[in-house]
Amino acid sequence: MRKWLLTLLITCASTQAAEQGVKAISSGRLLLSAGEIAVSIGPTPAKIERVLIVVHGRLRNAETYRQSAEHAAEQAGQSANTLVLAPQFLNETDIASHTVPDSVLRWQGNDWMAGGLSTAPFTLSSYAALDEIIARLGDRRQFPDVKQIVIAGHSGGAQVVQRYALLGHPQPALETEGVKVRYVIANPSSYAYFNEQRPVAFSHAKCPNFNRWKYGLAELPAYADGQTPAQLEENYVKRDIVYLLGQQDIDPNHPALDKSCEAKAQGASRLIRGRNYFNYLKRRHSQGLSQQLIEVPGVGHDGDGMFTSPEGQKVLFGQ
Repeated sequence: MRKWLLTLLITCASTQAAEQGVKAISSGRLLLSAGEIAVSIGPTPAKIERVLIVVHGRLRNAETYRQSAEHAAEQAGQSANTLVLAPQFLNETDIASHTVPDSVLRWQGNDWMAGGLSTAPFTLSSYAALDEIIARLGDRRQFPDVKQIVIAGHSGGAQVVQRYALLGHPQPALETEGVKVRYVIANPSSYAYFNEQRPVAFSHAKCPNFNRWKYGLAELPAYADGQTPAQLEENYVKRDIVYLLGQQDIDPNHPALDKSCEAKAQGASRLIRGRNYFNYLKRRHSQGLSQQLIEVPGVGHDGDGMFTSPEGQKVLFGQ
């Protein structure tokens, strides 16, 4: 087993959680510059050619998403060369509900979703944590055979992946080594826009935060320091991004749908919001947008259904 995987410190995690806390703490640990991050990691193939990083949503149920991604890999016949891992962005409530070493990173509430800084043991943006994981996977001394890294999320996890794809720091070493990076954004509640245009009319006076991060580029997190909005957009449209939308994810009253005025300005349902955002990008970059929107027929707000669908398998495991 490769050196990097040996940095996993397997511990016994309690499966009992307080009502507000996560149900289970993932047993794996990845050592980062500012502490350890909990992670759920699948079986290690003898030859790792692809790494699928799957990002959980607000429930922080990394194990569930890792299992779903592994199921999709099995169905696609890609288990033999794909390593699946799911980082777990714990918050302070989780730490209070479980016995967790002080070295494990944790965030306040849902700050991790928008790239916020950890509260302990040191400050680290959740996006910087993803940067470190991805950079390590591209290290040829430790992963000589990796050709592709796929970062995927559904629902709340897709919100994280979309914002990370927007703010994520360039990693020229990956390009030098020929490692391709793809972002798969499945059924998020909202997107980050590049200017004040929105597809739905709304009252600016009653929705003053519509263009603040995470819905727009005003008041960006510290992680984005040094990057102008123009640079962010230029980098974003060059990235290999697939918007994967369930054709039945159309309920404007879905209990997990963001119903804030900021989100409603993007459309009534997740399917409509995704179509609106992609059309917005095409209008702004009619000559230079190589990203894809792919719809999954017969599937609503169902992460497992999205990833294991023929369309999901193709974007997660196809070249």
